[in-house]
Amino acid sequence: MLISQFDPENLLPNHIDSILFNNLVDDGSKGDVIFVFGSQKSLKYRVPEAIRLHKQNRAPIILFSGGHQWDGQSDVEAKLMREEAIKQGIPKENILIEAFSKYTKENVICSSEVLESSIGLANVKRILIVTTAYHMRRCHLTMKTFLPDSISYIFCPVNDVDTRRDTWSTNELGTTRVREECKKLITYIRNKQLIDFDVELS
Repeated sequence: MLISQFDPENLLPNHIDSILFNNLVDDGSKGDVIFVFGSQKSLKYRVPEAIRLHKQNRAPIILFSGGHQWDGQSDVEAKLMREEAIKQGIPKENILIEAFSKYTKENVICSSEVLESSIGLANVKRILIVTTAYHMRRCHLTMKTFLPDSISYIFCPVNDVDTRRDTWSTNELGTTRVREECKKLITYIRNKQLIDFDVELS
C-alpha cells in the first residue's frame, strides 16, 4: 500500500509500524559515506553509531549534517558532532560537515553540495544513513527524491528510549512523535514534495 493512501487521521498501530519501521534494518554492507542527520540529542545516540560504523570500516567518510544550535549548546549540531568524533579517534580528514540546514530536506540538499565539492556525487554509490529509527523513512525518501538515482542506501537506525519500534506505543511522547511523523510523511508525499513509497502492512 502506498504511503499516500493512508488516512493520516485514522492510523492504526500496524499502519504506523509499517510506514515507519518495515524493512529499514542494517544489512551489514559497506558504503562510501556515513550520513548523520543532526538532532538535539545526536551526540547521545547518532554520533556513537557513526563512530562504530566507521571503526568497523563500513565507510571511509562521515558526513555530519545540521545547523541547529540548541539551547545550552556551544555551537551548531554538525560542528559539535565533528568535535566528538575527533575526540573518539576519527581522523579529521575523514569527516565532512554541513552546518547550515535546519530540517530534513535541507540536510539532504545542502549535504549534496558538500559531497559534490569534496568527493563528487558521481563517486558516491552507497550511503549509510544514521538517524533515529522513526525518522529513517523520511530521511530515505528525501534522499531518493533529491539525490541521484544511482545512489543506494543502507539503513543504520539508532534507538532512543521513547520511539523505538517496540516502545513507541507504550508511552505518550513516543505515540505523539510517531503519529506526527506519519502525518508529515503522508502530507509531504501528497503534496509531491517527496516520492511515494509502497509499504507492506505488518
